[in-house]
Amino acid sequence: MNILNMTAVSLAAAIKNKEVTVMDATKAVLKQIEKTESTYNCYVTVDKDGALKQAQEIQGKIDSGELTGPLAGVPVAIKDNMCTEGLLTTCSSKMLGNFVPTYSSQAVINLQRAGAVIIGKTNMDEFAMGSTTETSAFGVTKNPWNQEHVPGGSSGGSAAAVAAEECYYALGSDTGGSIRQPASFCGVVGMKPTYGSVSRYGLIAYASSLDQIGPLCKDVTDCATIMEVITSHDQKDSTSVQREDTDFTSALVDDVKGMKIGIPRDYFGEGLDSEVKEAVLKAAEVLREKGATLEEFDLSLADYAIPAYYTIAAAEASSNLERFDGIKYGYRTESYKGLHNMYKKSRSEGFGAEVKRRIMLGSFVLSSGYYDAYYLKALRVKALIKNAFDEAFAKYDVILGPVAPTTAPKLGESLSDPIKMYLGDIYTISVNLAGLPGMSVPCGIDSKGLPIGLQLIGDCFKEKNIIRAAYTYEKARGAFGRKEEN
Repeated sequence: MNILNMTAVSLAAAIKNKEVTVMDATKAVLKQIEKTESTYNCYVTVDKDGALKQAQEIQGKIDSGELTGPLAGVPVAIKDNMCTEGLLTTCSSKMLGNFVPTYSSQAVINLQRAGAVIIGKTNMDEFAMGSTTETSAFGVTKNPWNQEHVPGGSSGGSAAAVAAEECYYALGSDTGGSIRQPASFCGVVGMKPTYGSVSRYGLIAYASSLDQIGPLCKDVTDCATIMEVITSHDQKDSTSVQREDTDFTSALVDDVKGMKIGIPRDYFGEGLDSEVKEAVLKAAEVLREKGATLEEFDLSLADYAIPAYYTIAAAEASSNLERFDGIKYGYRTESYKGLHNMYKKSRSEGFGAEVKRRIMLGSFVLSSGYYDAYYLKALRVKALIKNAFDEAFAKYDVILGPVAPTTAPKLGESLSDPIKMYLGDIYTISVNLAGLPGMSVPCGIDSKGLPIGLQLIGDCFKEKNIIRAAYTYEKARGAFGRKEEN
């Protein structure tokens, strides 16, 4: 078997059994990057020398028995909005084009402790603002299933790197669907954990009340295993939650008998592509055949999720991005007259169009006279959406639906129409507004040869329910991958 076809967990087992070395795996990934990166553009930074050095050190620790975990020695890619000590961290923006952090994000530290080999930093929409990975200052990333299509966003580089076998798994961040949507578009598994489960320390903030780090990987087993490693309480993050139930791999059970699954009618109406609808409902039938109870219901307020999300996210973004002023770190304009002019020119030149659009929208909704009319109203809607999910989870263990209304659009299609791009998040953003866990699992391929994702949503801290449902479905579905791999 080609070493690159292995999942993260199976590779770690092979390393432990001395069938493969950490160096073999690292060199295989670096060779694949060399071969395909010029086509896909998944990475902003590839740390070849650093990765080879890590591989040697980690092999020594595995041989001595110091590292025994289920991910030891496996090469990983990190989305470029997570700080990595001594390694360029750009948020795919000119504004941070020269920023090398002096510390690492807690999620990255957790992976390093588990013996991960960090290959590099993946491309993304600038400051995670976008749904296509086309707003990056370092060029667009292309979908490995079809280079004329986007990989999704904002974690498009991470999803595409996993799909193109340029890493075994990757970390992404999800503010309104930025892990699940690219996972769906690239035919991989992606999970957004319950808000507060994974420390946000060292994650460069977009919208602090919505951002959450999670894994992008090849299968559900990898997903549960990575979740066990990155989930931790962190005193450096005031929103971090102390959890006892982090044995996610215990939910890898091929059994959904007695599980109640709710299907929101609102998610299957106008605007949903017929092929996506068919594939998702077919996946639901698989779970019914395996013993789950399926029931349709009305999940109200779906129409209000997009305006509420973009109001809150833009408001928090305008506040979070104030710090990039050309003074302390990051980009500074070359010529200016006085302090005010330097601020203005540095920010005008450093930020891209989509980031500027959201900063301006956020500044507007927070301004005097509009704060009550927009921002406070959006917060009230957010609370109502959470209540609607609470009512649903009083009846159901899992909610099932599509990830996105369509499969991956062509490059350039969404960028020319920002509203269309925003509307593409309709099925994912409510999960972030309510702080819930959500997961995307590949469930089909459309007539254009592009993958379709099934979304499973759980109640707060009930990741195990969606892992169990996803694992059962995956076992029934069988292998999934690009045609040239099968």
